[in-house]
Amino acid sequence: MDDGEGRLWRGLTCSAQDGLALFARDYVPAAGEEAGDALPVVCLPGLARHSADFHEVALALSRDAPRKRRVLAVDYRGRGRSGRDRNWENYTVQTETADLLTLLTAAGIGRAIFLGTSRGGLIIMMLSVMRPAAIAGAILNDIGPVIDGQGLARIRQYVGKMRTPANWDEAVDMLKTHAHRRFPALSDREWHKFAERTWSMAEGKLVPAYDPALANGLKALDLERPLPALWDAFTGLSGVPLLAIRGENSDLLSAETLAEMARLHPACETLTIEGQGHAPLLDDVPSLMAITRFCARLDG
Repeated sequence: MDDGEGRLWRGLTCSAQDGLALFARDYVPAAGEEAGDALPVVCLPGLARHSADFHEVALALSRDAPRKRRVLAVDYRGRGRSGRDRNWENYTVQTETADLLTLLTAAGIGRAIFLGTSRGGLIIMMLSVMRPAAIAGAILNDIGPVIDGQGLARIRQYVGKMRTPANWDEAVDMLKTHAHRRFPALSDREWHKFAERTWSMAEGKLVPAYDPALANGLKALDLERPLPALWDAFTGLSGVPLLAIRGENSDLLSAETLAEMARLHPACETLTIEGQGHAPLLDDVPSLMAITRFCARLDG
C-alpha cells in the first residue's frame, strides 16, 4: 500500500448491503499536516477502472497542496480490490451509487467534493438525486449529459475482450495499439503506468483489474440509436460549483456538449486537456493545478 514511495494511503474496507466486500484507498495528510476543515475529495473511476487512477490527484491534494485534505478513491464492486459480484446484473450505476453511500458512511464523510471520471460522473449525477446534501462541488472528467455512442462502441469492443498479455511489455504494446491515437503524447513511462493500472498480477499472470463480466451490461446497449440525454440529471448539480474536464481527442464527450454544460450551469468552469482522449489521466500539470485550485475555492 505504499506505491514505492512510502506509506501514502491506507485501505478502507466495508461490506455492501448485500455483503459484498468494498474497498477504497484513503489518503490522509501526513502527520502534522491535518486537513482541519478542508473538504475531503471522493474520487470515482471509469467503468473498468479503479482507485489507483487517482494516485497523482490524491497526492497533490493530500500532500502537495498548500491546504492538505483527505482523499478517498473508490473501487466499485468488481473492480480493483473490491469483491466481484456473482450476478453481473448488479454492475449498475444505481447499485454502485448505493455502494458509494455505504463507503461514505464507513469513512465518516458526510459532505465532500466529488471527482468522477466517465462512469464516475454518472454516479455523481445519481448521487445528486439520492443525497444532494453530500455534494459540496463536482468535477466531471470527460462525461456529460450527452454521451457519444461512438465512444461507447469503442469501449464495448475491448472491455472483457482483450487477450491476456504475456508480460508487462506486451501489455504496454497492446495499450499503445488500442489507444495511441487518443493519447499520442504519452511517454514510455506513462504507458507503463497506464498498463499497471489496467492489469494486475495474480498467481504469476497478468489479469484484468476488473471483472470481465462487465462486458455483459454493454452488450444490451442499442448503439444504433442516440442514447437518451441526461440533462435532467445534470440539472441536479446546478446548485454546486462544477469543473468539467474534457480530453481534446475524446470520443465520448463532444466540445459542443461541454460548451452547452457551461452555458446551462450557473457556476461551471471548463478545461480541455490537449493531446488526450477519453478519459484524461489527470496526472498532468494543467489538470492537477485546476483541480487543486477548484477545491481550494470551495473551502470558503
